[in-house]
Amino acid sequence: MSVESAEANSVFLSDDATTERLGRLVQDAVTPSSSRWVVFLRGDLGAGKTTLVRGLMRGFGYDGAVKSPTFTLVEPYESDEYHVYHFDLYRLVDPEELEFVGLEDYLDAELPSTLILIEWPERGGSALPGADIEIDLEVTGTARRARLTGRSVKGLEAVASILSQRTVLGD
Repeated sequence: MSVESAEANSVFLSDDATTERLGRLVQDAVTPSSSRWVVFLRGDLGAGKTTLVRGLMRGFGYDGAVKSPTFTLVEPYESDEYHVYHFDLYRLVDPEELEFVGLEDYLDAELPSTLILIEWPERGGSALPGADIEIDLEVTGTARRARLTGRSVKGLEAVASILSQRTVLGD
């Protein structure tokens, strides 16, 4: 299967549970790792970005509430094994506001297994690092479709790994 084809990179997500399973596949593909990962999450309001993050966090064994950090801009999830920083830039007016959020501190931290998830990355402009993986979610009737794109060597490998397990999603 070619990871260059948009259709080959798409998976059908029939419901929230399937979207959470995709999040777990993403988690599996990016850990264990001693390097930092950056994942961009795109999609309209209600497209399933936070649902996908919930599944990813369940893959780490986190069983607390997973909410969109729309008002706080960042929601940290940390343990001895992982450091996940979930950003939601929907309310960002200017990319310069990321200075006040402390984005550089999160990016510069030399922590093992760091994963930075960024919703609405287009609002961060050039202030954001490049993504390793981009996930575009769209609502199609009562379901969703996710398109995964690798943007780095490790991102391409992760996307290929995720898509090789698409039967877990019922696709």
